Amino acid sequence: MREKERAEAVLKKYDRESNTMQYTTFMAKIVSALAITFSVFQLYTAIFGVLDAQLQRAVHLGFGLALSYLLYPALDSWSRQTIHPLDVILAVLGAAAPAYIVYEYQNLVLRAAMPTELDIVVGVTGILLVIEAARRVVGIPMVCVVLAFLAYAFAGPYMPGVLAHRGLTVNQLVSHLYYTTEGIFGIPLGVSSTFIFLFILFGAYLESTGLGKFFIDAANAIAGWASGGPAKVAVLSSGLMGTVSGSSVANVVGTGSLTIPMMKKLGYHKNFAGAVEAAASTGGQLMPPVMGAAAFLMAEFVGVPYIEIVQAAIIPAFLYFMGVWLGVHFEAKRSNLKGIPRDQLPRLGTLLRERGHLALPLIVIVYLLVSGYTPMRAALVAIFLSILVSSLRKSTRMKPMEILLGLETGARNVLGVLVACAAAGIVIGVVTKTGVGLKLASGLLEFSGGMLLPSMFFTMITAIVLGMGVPTTANYVITSTIAAPALIQLGIPVLAAHMFVFYFGIIADVTPPVALAAYAGAGISGGNALMTGVNASKLAIAAFIIPYMFVLSPELLMIDATVGGLALSLFTAVIGMVAISASLIGYLADHCLPAERFVLFVGGLLMIKPGITTDIVGIMIFAAVIFFQWKRKRQKPSV
Repeated sequence: MREKERAEAVLKKYDRESNTMQYTTFMAKIVSALAITFSVFQLYTAIFGVLDAQLQRAVHLGFGLALSYLLYPALDSWSRQTIHPLDVILAVLGAAAPAYIVYEYQNLVLRAAMPTELDIVVGVTGILLVIEAARRVVGIPMVCVVLAFLAYAFAGPYMPGVLAHRGLTVNQLVSHLYYTTEGIFGIPLGVSSTFIFLFILFGAYLESTGLGKFFIDAANAIAGWASGGPAKVAVLSSGLMGTVSGSSVANVVGTGSLTIPMMKKLGYHKNFAGAVEAAASTGGQLMPPVMGAAAFLMAEFVGVPYIEIVQAAIIPAFLYFMGVWLGVHFEAKRSNLKGIPRDQLPRLGTLLRERGHLALPLIVIVYLLVSGYTPMRAALVAIFLSILVSSLRKSTRMKPMEILLGLETGARNVLGVLVACAAAGIVIGVVTKTGVGLKLASGLLEFSGGMLLPSMFFTMITAIVLGMGVPTTANYVITSTIAAPALIQLGIPVLAAHMFVFYFGIIADVTPPVALAAYAGAGISGGNALMTGVNASKLAIAAFIIPYMFVLSPELLMIDATVGGLALSLFTAVIGMVAISASLIGYLADHCLPAERFVLFVGGLLMIKPGITTDIVGIMIFAAVIFFQWKRKRQKPSV
């Protein structure tokens, strides 16, 4: 099987959002027209002003449900070329249920909290359609979480201890979930219907211009010649691709189809090659300025401008990719893997002259965000600029049909986030109506004895377990609702608590036993999925440690940071990451003895905890290991 075909097969296997119907008949034109209309509506409201919150979100959901039922068959065994009548019926209902809110909007406002029988029937239908769409697009784990919370809404009187509540009637629950902005049409869907859609559309156009290929070529020019060059290319290119891709699995396939064969050819084991790509691609969702969709939700939940989320993410993202880079570097040194000859690599200057203009929209969007533009306005400008700059050279110019295709691709790409946000809204609705969020936070604090580190540990486990089956966006919504409040009650800054659960929701993609990014990497490399996941977790060790670092040292998130405090925290964090990476790989200045690996790991952990004493001890351990390794290496006979 050719590499491209294998990559496509892997993407469909591990990324549900990519496993859609492939129409070749008149139905393809209907789906395209619907998707393009969806994008046009979003652009129109972004330019001329969004509708009232519930109206904007209802139209957004109507388009999303209709497309979801047309593109994702009810059963995997059904044909993916011919539409099933049931899917047509559900698509019509999916559009009609939210349209009822638009049609009856004024009357619904007048009879607030007094729904009619028809209101309840439509509301129940809408909720069930969202759950079924979540099953098709997102997966069974998300549905199980939603159903568990719905069951809790009715079972309150029968629950033990602090989990008990009075219980809700069907009318109360449906009214809250479907006819207010605290359920399905809550903040997550609101962010999806404004910021997220435009940024996903922006990413679709950037990919259409060939920016992804430019990133890979530029990474080759920068690092391809170094020790373990192709692996470092994977780290660089995946980090850059993360600015336009919101899916770790899609990122693995997009860059891994090129970098993984290069790594294997150089001499990396297939399990390690797949792991490098998985770890780097997963970190792409942490890379500013366009992070995963959950980052936009974080801005709304925390109540800060999006640019503050971007600023807070800069140092943690740098530390994460530095950790992966160090793991790759030490493995290359340990195995004596060379780079690619320079004469076989593209020249950076030539690349910048020929295709450097494609990166201009990314530069502009950062400038606009820093200048105070809203994310929606910045994304809107960047969308039109990406089309404009592509026309500067004939080789990158987009044809009118490609511009239309970009509108369709953007609408398709948003479905996973849209449905996850709507489903997560059900969870939020139950939490707000029953008050279970504070109860769970209190229970977590009680279970951890009110101590910070145990509370962080249990929060981490919760986020990782949820992240094994629930998309990052929904994972963040749930954990920020039920777990982050516990950390906030312990005095952790709000942004640090939310960033903590955000990080662990993302790193679940490389955490065995369910590590979708690692499975995708193994699918391309031909390696063992479990061992690829284990190696990916070792390379991504930074993501398991960094959240503890910025909770204990909020300066790393630019929270109340001083120049001196930030410099010290960053210095010890970098040295600590070098020590821990060397410990896990088994190489620093020379091959590590078992005792050296142990003390390096301990020294690295000591530099994570803020404090002069622990920092000095950690640095002394690190320096001692380097000294003894250099001395031992010099005494070895030259070959």
